[in-house]
Amino acid sequence: MDNSAKILLVDDEPDIIALIKYNLEKEGYEVETASNGREGLEKAKEFLPDVILLDVMMPEMDGMETCVQLREDSKFDNTVIAFLTARSEDYSQIAGFDSGGDDYITKPIKPRVLSSRIKALLRRKPSKSSSKSNLQYGKIKVDRERYLAIIDGKEHSLPKKEFELLALLMSKPGYVFTREQILGDVWGHEIVVGDRTIDVHIRKLREKIGDNLIKTIKGVGYKISADAN
Repeated sequence: MDNSAKILLVDDEPDIIALIKYNLEKEGYEVETASNGREGLEKAKEFLPDVILLDVMMPEMDGMETCVQLREDSKFDNTVIAFLTARSEDYSQIAGFDSGGDDYITKPIKPRVLSSRIKALLRRKPSKSSSKSNLQYGKIKVDRERYLAIIDGKEHSLPKKEFELLALLMSKPGYVFTREQILGDVWGHEIVVGDRTIDVHIRKLREKIGDNLIKTIKGVGYKISADAN
């Protein structure tokens, strides 16, 4: 694992920033910090980090809104975003994933655990040499380079996790992917996410590409529907 990755930490608690920054730099990461969402956005544009750790509750601009604005900028399509929060309620997790987050880390977190999570997140980050081949099935085309789904010639820009989920389903048209397979392939086995995470991403995909293209196999998982043809 290459620990030369760049990490941006955005949190309004100086003690948290100092502790996390110290431990990540000790691991060899290059770390920049910001104390609120607005400052975080500016730092992200200058620093172009591989991973952004966002506190949820911050003054001026909270983590959710910061994440939404980051995901609207194509420069951060492949940036991994994880939320740091003391709140562990399910609705907070759903809001975080709805805004485009990749992971959800509950504070307080031990330095060794955080380091392990960072390494797991970086393993999920697409490399520049990753496959550039596009996928097509029926009227659906997946453009890997631009993170686009093209349906009947109409382009739909997708957040990273929604794109990876669609690309996984498209990799084997008609094959039913179990929830366990989807979690492992899209989020990674080392990353713990809420039970409804897949459902949220499927719902968001259906809103963008149509209700009939992804079929639910009750009690099993999901597949690309025959209606795609």
